[in-house]
Amino acid sequence: MPYISIIAKCIVPLVAAAERMKAMRDRWRAHGLRELRLVVPDARSKAIRRRVAREVAGLDPAFERAVLGWIEALSEFDRG
Repeated sequence: MPYISIIAKCIVPLVAAAERMKAMRDRWRAHGLRELRLVVPDARSKAIRRRVAREVAGLDPAFERAVLGWIEALSEFDRG
């Protein structure tokens, strides 16, 4: 029976944590917010860093400058 009591002790904190998270999400929703989870590449990974370096090396600097210029021109609308 000690096995069951150990499991019961572990389940109670998990249920309490789940209830706290639900309450927090409910509060967010009451303010018009919702949780968003993102899964992104891990920049600590050497393989990911090599892949990003390859992709950056393949960018066309003139095109990137043009894009940045376009973004800056659009940001003028925000300044009012």
